[in-house]
Amino acid sequence: MSDNISEMGKLQIRLSEPADIPAIKDLMIRSISELQTDVLTPAQVKASHLSMGLDTQLISDQTYFSVMDGDTLVGCGGWSFRATLYGGNHSAGRNADRLDPAHNRARIRAMYTHPEHIRRGIGKMIIEASEAAARDAGFTALEMAATLAGERFYMRCGYEVESRWQDENGPVPVPLLTMVKALED
Repeated sequence: MSDNISEMGKLQIRLSEPADIPAIKDLMIRSISELQTDVLTPAQVKASHLSMGLDTQLISDQTYFSVMDGDTLVGCGGWSFRATLYGGNHSAGRNADRLDPAHNRARIRAMYTHPEHIRRGIGKMIIEASEAAARDAGFTALEMAATLAGERFYMRCGYEVESRWQDENGPVPVPLLTMVKALED
């Protein structure tokens, strides 16, 4: 990417900025509410809002991307060199410790697509930008806490399921997966 912006058709990907936060939060709420209904119960979708969401540390670290269609935010997501695997500012279990690229996997974090813009390559743009940035930072592997709704997409991107587990921080457990990928040189 040059100047932190690249284009794919008319979509543009760039580093997120603090001014993007209101639009990112709105997109996350809509994505969580609408894109998980095929794989989660209504109670699990509601509980997902307690464990998912925006971690503003990602924006501060300049590891979070916004995908724009003109002036409209249509996707967001990124990577992290910090220990937190998933969750927003409000989520339990956050850990801002820095990961060591020689011993740890970088994290793919907070991937969301606007429900009216799915299957346009938005997630792929974010994954590719995140993988390239993590590789540039010296990481040789990535991991994420994936939702059931994202499992097939991440598998198409080369990620494998390492484990299946449940987030137990809400009123009902929400199934998640740890997915991993080795980065190629």
